[in-house]
Amino acid sequence: MADEESIARPRETRLWATPPLREYSLALHGGAGGRIEELSTERRESFEAGLRRAYLAGRVVLEDGGSALDAVCATVEQLEDDPLFNAGRGAALAADGSVEHDAAVMDDDGRAGAIAVSRHAKNPVRLARAVLENSSHVLLVDPARDLATGWDLEVREQEYFITEARKVQLERIHALRLAAPRHGTVGAVARDRDGRIAVATSTGGMAAQSTGRVGDSPVIGAGTYARGDSLAVSCTGEGEAFIRGVVSYDIAARMRYLGATLADAVRDTVLAELTAKDASGGLVAVAPDGTVVVAHNSPTMFAAFEGQDGVVLLT
Repeated sequence: MADEESIARPRETRLWATPPLREYSLALHGGAGGRIEELSTERRESFEAGLRRAYLAGRVVLEDGGSALDAVCATVEQLEDDPLFNAGRGAALAADGSVEHDAAVMDDDGRAGAIAVSRHAKNPVRLARAVLENSSHVLLVDPARDLATGWDLEVREQEYFITEARKVQLERIHALRLAAPRHGTVGAVARDRDGRIAVATSTGGMAAQSTGRVGDSPVIGAGTYARGDSLAVSCTGEGEAFIRGVVSYDIAARMRYLGATLADAVRDTVLAELTAKDASGGLVAVAPDGTVVVAHNSPTMFAAFEGQDGVVLLT
């Protein structure tokens, strides 16, 4: 059992706040977690290349006048297709060796779609968007293969999602009784030329998690949230902590009811709700005026956003 001092000790929170630089804004994350100094230069460059591809995919949509929802979905789809990130192909494996995806999308008028324990859709973010657009529901658990194909979405067998690197990771966790990594989610937020904002989040969950576990990503108000009077935000980290703290909605509430700026609301929520021993992670957020905030209290976080001197990549 952890002592009270270790539970209450605050972590350093790193935060970047960028004012609007264009008629549109975009930020993404590729997961938050432990220290990664051991990454080789080649591997770090691979992560950076993946972040850059995803950022450019969303920016092209926004440059062409596309919607914020289209942009975040295009961004996240790129990360789902990249086996380096914990979403889509290359997602973390559950304890039984299977892949279970969670994803959610939400736009600024409160419409949301989410899926949990998805086993078939090639791009979980597309299935979450289909829930938003084609159903009267918000969250579907263990959606059927026929549902995805009925909505003209691509499906894949489990073998497509499972990579050798994830097999080795799961074997090590089981053999050495290692603590499973509790971080790893991708997401994006955007503001388009019309002033609309939206968010998309996707994850394979935690390595060696119990089958059927649902994290914060598909829980509206926990790992994903958007409203036109406050922000769009996508979270990554120790999912149970984000659920218990209703983190994404807490940030919005500080803006809506206290009049806090996006940066102050993010900082205050992280300090108030992510204080337990395992409660670390990060987030990307955008305000209706286009201000972008990126923050994390975990040792590292993968992210991409635009700064004064161009695209900033965090690895």
